[in-house]
Amino acid sequence: MKAVESNLLKFLQASPQFVIPIYQRTYSWTIKECQQLWDDVMRAGKDDRINAHFIGSVVYIQEDLYQASRQSPLLVIDGQQRLTTVSLILEALARHVEGEPIDGFSALKIRHYFLQNPLESGDRGHKLLLTQNDRTSLLALVRQQPLPDQSSIRVRENFEFFDQMVEKLGSGLYALCRGLLKLMIVDVSLSRGQDNPQLIFESMNSTGRELSQADLIRNYVLMGLDPEHQTRLYEAHWRPMEVRFGQESYGTHFDRFMRDYLTIKSSEIPNVRAVYEAFKEYAARKPVAEAGVDALVEDIERFANYYCAMALGREPDRRLAEAFQDLRELRVDVAYPFLLEVYARYDEERLSRDDFLSIVRLVEAYVFRRSVCAIPTNSLNKTFATFTRGLDDDSYFESVQAAFQLLPSYRRFPNDDEFRREFESRDIYNFRSRSYWLRRFENDGRKERVPVDEYTIEHIMPQNNDLPAAWRNEIGPDWERVHKTKLHTLGNLTLTGYNSEYSDNPFAEKRDMPGGFRESPLRLNAGLGTTARWDEEAIDRRAAKLSETATGIWRAPRLPSHVLDRYRPASKPAATASYTIEDHRSLAAGTLTHDLFEQFRKEVLSLDPAVTEEFLKLYIAYKAETNFVDVIPQTSRLLLSINIPFHELNDPRGMARDVTNLGRWGNGDSEVVLDSSEELPYILSLVGQAFERQMGNDSA
Repeated sequence: MKAVESNLLKFLQASPQFVIPIYQRTYSWTIKECQQLWDDVMRAGKDDRINAHFIGSVVYIQEDLYQASRQSPLLVIDGQQRLTTVSLILEALARHVEGEPIDGFSALKIRHYFLQNPLESGDRGHKLLLTQNDRTSLLALVRQQPLPDQSSIRVRENFEFFDQMVEKLGSGLYALCRGLLKLMIVDVSLSRGQDNPQLIFESMNSTGRELSQADLIRNYVLMGLDPEHQTRLYEAHWRPMEVRFGQESYGTHFDRFMRDYLTIKSSEIPNVRAVYEAFKEYAARKPVAEAGVDALVEDIERFANYYCAMALGREPDRRLAEAFQDLRELRVDVAYPFLLEVYARYDEERLSRDDFLSIVRLVEAYVFRRSVCAIPTNSLNKTFATFTRGLDDDSYFESVQAAFQLLPSYRRFPNDDEFRREFESRDIYNFRSRSYWLRRFENDGRKERVPVDEYTIEHIMPQNNDLPAAWRNEIGPDWERVHKTKLHTLGNLTLTGYNSEYSDNPFAEKRDMPGGFRESPLRLNAGLGTTARWDEEAIDRRAAKLSETATGIWRAPRLPSHVLDRYRPASKPAATASYTIEDHRSLAAGTLTHDLFEQFRKEVLSLDPAVTEEFLKLYIAYKAETNFVDVIPQTSRLLLSINIPFHELNDPRGMARDVTNLGRWGNGDSEVVLDSSEELPYILSLVGQAFERQMGNDSA
C-alpha cells in the first residue's frame, strides 16, 4: 500500500479513469452532506488563511503501484461519495461559468481535465464510472443529455442542488473555483496480491455517511470473487434484490431484513449494530461455506423477496397483500422473522394460502390484543424469533394455533373476556393505532372497501369541556364523570364525513339531520339511527356490541382441550417441599440482611408484571421465562447469581466476578455481592441487563 497527500483536482486530471466496482454501495450522499461539502469549499475559497481543505481519502486498487501514466482503470475501494459529489459540482460549474475566472476553469477545461478523457470514446471517455442507475445518470449529466426515466434519485437531486447553488453565485464564481483548488485527499494505492481490500474496506469510516450493514455484507460476499463470477452473481441475484427493494427502501430496509434473515437462520437475534459480524459468522459455518457463495446469495434473495412482499407492499395476492398492509400499519416488524419462515413454507407449497393467511391474521390479532390490553411489548421480538421451535411439520397450522394458545402469562394471547373488557374501557381515541382499528372495523369481510382515510373520527358526545346545556341534560346529573371517563372510549367514537356539520349539536340533531347517523352507510354507525338518547347506558351498550364484534375480527385461537393437550410441554415433577422466607434464617426480621433483601425484592418485582419470586431451599429465584437472578442469603450480605454470560455484562465498576464452570448454588455465570443499600441502584442495573436479555431487549 502506498499513501500520499494529493491535491484532488490534480489527482483527477492525472488519473485515467475511476471505476466503482459492482460490489460497492450506490451513491448515497444526501443534501445534508452536499450542503456541508459546499460550505467547506466556499469557506476555503473565501478565506486566504486557509491553504487547503482535507476531505478524506480515495483508496483504489490496480496490478502495480500507482503510476500517473498508466491507462488502466482504477477500482475504487473507498472514496466514491466524495469523487461523485465533486464531479457533480464541477459539472454544475461548467454549465454556468463564463470565460475563465481562474486559469484552468473554463467550461471546456473543467470537462476535459476533470470529467472526461477527450481522446477516448464510449465509457472510456469518462473519468468516473459509477454502477447501475448511478452510472447512466452521471454520464447523461456529463454529456449534457436528458436523464434516463429510471434515474438515480441521489445523483439527480444532488446535481439540482449544486446547479441552483452555482446559479445563485452569478458572476461570483471566483471563490468556488479557489475553494475547489484547495481540496486535498490522501491518495491510497493498493497492490493486488499484497494488500487485502476487504480488511482495508472494513477499517475505513467513510466521511459523511457511515457504511450500512448492507454495504459491508455486499462487499464481503462479492469483493473476493473473480470479476466474472462477481458480475454474474451480482446481476443474477444481488441487483434484482436492490431493484425489488427500490432505491429508497434498499438503504432503509435491507439492514432490517438481513437481521431478520440471520435471526431465523441462527435462532438468535443479532444486535442491530453487529449484523455484519453475525453474517460473517453465519457464512463461515461449515454447511453454509460448503454450499458455496452462490447458494448463500440465492437463499438471501429468496427470503428478500418474501420480506419485500410483506414489508414493502410487493405481494401480488390481494388478500395476503391486505393482511400485510394491516401488519405494516400496526407496525408488527418484530414478527417478520417468524413470518419469513412461514412464507418460505407457503412458497414451497407446504402450506396452503388459506392457512398462511390465517397465520398472518393470528399474528395481527395477537399483537393488537396485547396492545389494547396494555401488555408490555418487551418480549415480542424473542417470542417471534423462537416461535417455530417445536412446531409440528405435519400439522403446522394447528401447532401454530396451539403455540399461541399456550404462551405463558407475560407472553399470553389475551382471551376474549380480557380483550373485550379492556377495549370497552380504555382511551382508544389516543391509541397509537387509531386509524388502523377503525379501518379494520369498517372493512372486515368487505369486498368493496370503504376509504376510511376520507372520513374523520367523531366523538358522539362532544369533546368540548364546556358542554352545552342540551348535552348535560342528555347525559344526566352525573354528566361530568361520564364526560371524563367515557369521552375517548370505544362506545363514544365513530366515523363521519359530516364532522363540521355535526359540531356540538345535540344527539337527536346529529342523528336526524341530512347525512346524519340515521342515513349513514357506515357499519360503525349501525344502530345509532334508532338510538333515542345518548347517555352512559347507550355508550356502554354500543361499546359492548363493538367489542363483541372485535373478538371476531381479531380472532383468538380456540383449539379444544383434547387437541391442545397434545402440544402441552411435559409437566415438571411436583416439588417435594415448598419453602418460604421463614426458611432462610439470614432474612429473619432484625437480621443484618432483612431490610436489604426487602429493598432488593421490591425493586426486582417491580421490573415487570412477568417477574415471579420463588423461595427454594438454598436461594430465592426471580424469573420471567427462567431465572434471571438468584439471591443466596448470607449472614451479613446477599450473594447474587446473575444469569448472563460474564463477557456480556456491562460492569464498569468491576464488581461482578466470572463463575462460569464453577460450582455454585445459583444459575448465573456472573456473581456479585450486595452488602449495602448504597450499592443497590448499581447492582440493580446489572440485574436489569439479565432481565432485558431474557425478555429479548438485549438486541434492540
